[in-house]
Amino acid sequence: MDFEYSDRCKELQARLVAFMDEHIYPNEKAFKEEVDRNGAAGDRWVPTELIERLKPLAREQGLWNLFLPKSARAPEGLSNLDYAPLCEIMGRVSWAPEVFNCSAPDTGNMETIERYGTEEDKTRWLEPLLRGEIRSAFAMTEPDVASSDATNIATRIERDGEEYVINGHKWWISGAGDPRCQIFIVMGKTDPNAARHQQQSMILVPANTPGITIKRPLPVFGYDDAPHGHCEILFENVRVPSANMLLGEGRGFEIAQGRLGPGRIHHCMRSIGVAERALELMCKRLDSRVAFGRKISEQGVWRERIAEARIRIDTARLLTLKAAWMMDTVGNKQAQAEIAMIKVLAPTVAQQVLDWAIQAHGAGGVSDDFPLAYQWAGNRTLRLADGPDEVHRNAIAKLELAKYS
Repeated sequence: MDFEYSDRCKELQARLVAFMDEHIYPNEKAFKEEVDRNGAAGDRWVPTELIERLKPLAREQGLWNLFLPKSARAPEGLSNLDYAPLCEIMGRVSWAPEVFNCSAPDTGNMETIERYGTEEDKTRWLEPLLRGEIRSAFAMTEPDVASSDATNIATRIERDGEEYVINGHKWWISGAGDPRCQIFIVMGKTDPNAARHQQQSMILVPANTPGITIKRPLPVFGYDDAPHGHCEILFENVRVPSANMLLGEGRGFEIAQGRLGPGRIHHCMRSIGVAERALELMCKRLDSRVAFGRKISEQGVWRERIAEARIRIDTARLLTLKAAWMMDTVGNKQAQAEIAMIKVLAPTVAQQVLDWAIQAHGAGGVSDDFPLAYQWAGNRTLRLADGPDEVHRNAIAKLELAKYS
């Protein structure tokens, strides 16, 4: 295994660190204040001027669309291995990935359209997404079924002549609250009588299609994540052209595996960035505070936690790099065990380091004066997003047992 970053990756790392130092960290408070001002004016879902102002700067510096490998439409895209350290840096601030057009769910949706869309789909949707002109959402999870088993997805996609008619109830659809969201990738059932993993399909649905109702944004531990948001949506007799079907009826699981592999590892890369920043903030806090006659950083319990955090973060990073390297060299299917393992490990490590960092900050740790509480809330959702821990652990166990059966 060769985890050496390319020279281009190292150059982009240095450029990205400098960009974060100059434009992202100093504006964390300004971002929150702008969203709050928009809310006070009557609409928290207005895109922030701050991010829109920073996007052209990122693009000018070549820090744009770095996530998409092997695409003629995005020649700047890196391999998974080279993207890993850059995604980690972006992940240190929750809204930073959007500045570089590398934020979820757009990255997964762009990869899906690139892999499985027609040339017409790519011209109509992928190209404006790559330019950062529009945003997108992925509509899979439903409130009435256990969506961790995707065969339960009940939304119906029924053929009617040259159209498909969609009826269903979705929730936790990230990005749907953004007024720039113009396209949904919807997963639903086209044939309830087919084999279990051939019942589901994915279809492109323009966000302005009649019959789509956004019922409400759903808060995460009290945070609404505006202007991005996570929404509950109704699809009622929504009609789209039959050409909007991706790859063909019954191939939803095939597409899901192609989409969710990169999406999962990107989450893990960002989680490591979150954990790394939490450790940094924890060390600085402990070294600046005195309790019971000495610096808190000199107390044994905290040295134990600092050491354990360092060990866990580096362990998670190495497994992430192995998974990325395998995705690049042998493909996503051969890397499925490593992707599943890192999807369990990285958010769990980040959650523990965040918990220690919050403890080190005392009452300040649970406030919004520091980024830790918000990061804790966001990271906790990753143990559910793109498959809960239990599903991934089960997949890992099945692969392991198969070695000896």
